[in-house]
Amino acid sequence: MSDDRPTPTAPAPRAAALDDDPAAVGRRIRALREERGISLSELARRAGIGKATLSGLETGVRNPTLETLYAVTGRLGVPLAAVLSPPAAGDPHTAATVVRGAAGEATLLEVIEEPDATYELYRIHIRAGATQVSPAHGAGVTEHLTVFRGDATVGPVEAPQQATAGAYVRFRADTPHFYAAGTDDFEAALLIRSPRASG
Repeated sequence: MSDDRPTPTAPAPRAAALDDDPAAVGRRIRALREERGISLSELARRAGIGKATLSGLETGVRNPTLETLYAVTGRLGVPLAAVLSPPAAGDPHTAATVVRGAAGEATLLEVIEEPDATYELYRIHIRAGATQVSPAHGAGVTEHLTVFRGDATVGPVEAPQQATAGAYVRFRADTPHFYAAGTDDFEAALLIRSPRASG
């Protein structure tokens, strides 16, 4: 029986996985976990990572990858930006937070808080021929791509779409999804909309 699910690309040699203070990221993860009354063991189980890995993230001794951060924030029910340092307002020369994954990187450009949702704007880059796999985000989360360069197959595992230079693609991201770059590097603006829980 064949398995047609996309498989993540093996990590390429690269810089640190996160251009942010791992201790600050860890403190944010721990605070969110404790606010929700979730034990370290339970969050690790839900996120599919080891307890020691999560403990290392919370204490700042581990530098988390994009995959790990999405696994943890998804189980906490918060957007990725909730654990990253916010971009500096009004200063385009300030270094943005970059999070690297197995196949590429996402640079956080802006976080917009609205009454009904949080919007995160990223510039993403996926290496030619590489596949970035992402776990399901929270309920109702959507991803919106505007492609600058290259082409890729993107979206939910069960309903992928083609994204080519100049195209706009939208899909639900509350199910496992992926980005599989074609023969050239893939670059796009990614807007993630995370609705606020009602009640």
